[in-house]
Amino acid sequence: QVQLVESGGALVQTGGSLRLSCAYSGRTSDIARMAWFRQAPGMERTFVAQIGWSTGHKYYGDSVRGRFTISRDNLENTVYLQMRNLKPEDTALYYCAADRTYGGQFNYWGQGTQVTVSS
Repeated sequence: QVQLVESGGALVQTGGSLRLSCAYSGRTSDIARMAWFRQAPGMERTFVAQIGWSTGHKYYGDSVRGRFTISRDNLENTVYLQMRNLKPEDTALYYCAADRTYGGQFNYWGQGTQVTVSS
């Protein structure tokens, strides 16, 4: 059974940095890709970044490209999201997601970790 647990959310000031972690439990052979999404109050959940578990290929949403970096530690079964130059519009609940396929919807989700950026 796949479980994802996010951590690292906090209150930071504009321009600050934060690193989120997502610990994955389960068979790593079951996972093809992992990703971060975020959802601001009253808004739909949006894509932030994705990484191929074995390939390491990375993709980013337009609003975070150049500021956020996704990475993985295959030995620790953990995916990270390093966030720099944070802006108030980055305030959201950040979710970790995983899936067995390289396309389509993600089937496994964490509970989320809150990031709040003060102006």
